[in-house]
Amino acid sequence: MSSEGIPCLWMRGGTSKGGYFLASDLPADPAARDALLLRIMGSPDPRQIDGLGGADPLTSKVAILSPSTRDDADIDYLFLQVFVDHPLVSDKQGCGNILAGVGPAAIERGLVAAQDGMTPVRIHMVNTGEVALAEVQTPNRRVTYEGDATIDGVPGTHAPVRLLFQNIAGSMCGALLPTGNEADEIDGIACTLIDNGMPIVVMRATDFGLTGQEAREALEADTALKTRIEAIRLRAGPMMGLGDVTDSSVPKMTLVSAPMNRGAISTRSWIPHRVHASVGVFAAVSVATACLLKGSPAHGLAVIPSDGRFLIEHPTGAVEVFLDLATDGSVTGAGNIRTARKLLDGRVFP
Repeated sequence: MSSEGIPCLWMRGGTSKGGYFLASDLPADPAARDALLLRIMGSPDPRQIDGLGGADPLTSKVAILSPSTRDDADIDYLFLQVFVDHPLVSDKQGCGNILAGVGPAAIERGLVAAQDGMTPVRIHMVNTGEVALAEVQTPNRRVTYEGDATIDGVPGTHAPVRLLFQNIAGSMCGALLPTGNEADEIDGIACTLIDNGMPIVVMRATDFGLTGQEAREALEADTALKTRIEAIRLRAGPMMGLGDVTDSSVPKMTLVSAPMNRGAISTRSWIPHRVHASVGVFAAVSVATACLLKGSPAHGLAVIPSDGRFLIEHPTGAVEVFLDLATDGSVTGAGNIRTARKLLDGRVFP
């Protein structure tokens, strides 16, 4: 297999990028597959110099696609986070940014037939078990990446990919609020432990002596801060039903502060040991949901939109997510607009 190369689409999805593979082109055995992906990405190595990875968690990601195993979806999508400086490949979370490229990749690889104009692709997110709907622009039955949509953190304009989610509450923890509380206290810090598509821990930046507007680089250079946040994460993991999360990529840790640029709230997100250049799609949905909880640290800081469209500020701009609300105020669905772009279609040699 390796001497002939392995077919790979290298794509940007949202504010991340990585390799999109067909499951049939990779080993069926997870251990052999993961070893192969570590070689492809060049891990473990801080520079990933001997592989395709970009020396950042946001550019060391993999999507594995296959025909769907269930009737209510068109394809299966397994997300894998390939760690940069550790020999570890994790399937313990999904990724809403890489998800943006899944619909286009499925059409490019012939798993879904393109329709004229727009092609809906129902995506079974294997990591969490939910189904997402991606609306892909396909004029003349071909995927286009050109358009007028913009997302912060990505230069230029591209074709929009509309993503819609339902039944994502408790995606990994089994409940929206796995402890049953809108807020818990861990090491003296008020925390909301929440999972509406992504398990995250929401905390006020001011409780750490921060404004919440610090640059990504400044936060990553603060060793004492990172140690304190990791200690909270290790305690939060079992409380959220995730067990020992020492070697896990969840929960994500999110500091929130009052919005500065007409958004709903401002964020700084750890993923979990590096600070995100923006914010993950599902993490943004979970943050928006936390804003609605009166007991959450996020609620008192948030500017709640009247139309359910939450602008979640992050270090390089903001991401918009929309929440569908029931009459009792509970969240019944969510979505957002992302973009994607095909960067390379070829064969990779591990």
